[in-house]
Amino acid sequence: MKSKNHFSFIASVLIFYFTAVVNQNVFSQTTKTDAKMKILIHVTIGPENPTKATLAFLVAKTSIEEGHTVTLFLAGDAVQLIRDNVLDNLAGLGTGKLREHFDQIIKGGGKFYLSANSSKARGVTDADIKDKHAEFALPNVLVKLLIDSDRALTY
Repeated sequence: MKSKNHFSFIASVLIFYFTAVVNQNVFSQTTKTDAKMKILIHVTIGPENPTKATLAFLVAKTSIEEGHTVTLFLAGDAVQLIRDNVLDNLAGLGTGKLREHFDQIIKGGGKFYLSANSSKARGVTDADIKDKHAEFALPNVLVKLLIDSDRALTY
């Protein structure tokens, strides 16, 4: 009888322990989700797909409106999105106008990095990024931004 009571006691302690651990994990996940986060949005879609390109900027703008810190890293064809003629004329189907999203991202403190190699290959220059809270960067910057972020999205 004594060993049966001992077993029941150990089982009760284990159940209590695992319940506490599960509850703590659920609570910490909920808290992390509700916290303000650093979000990296890596964009490789360019003007050839206006809906996806503007969607990336729409999500960035929305994240800033929700109080998060947002950084965008444009690479590949996406570096062309920083050009004024593209910003002024690109609109996605159901995802809005690129210029409106861009202006709100900048107003909300968003930061843009452009792949230096992609920019060079596509003729994006210093004149294209002047006064746009943007800078050219190499892949190591993308890696650093990714490591420093709480969440990352890719378009």
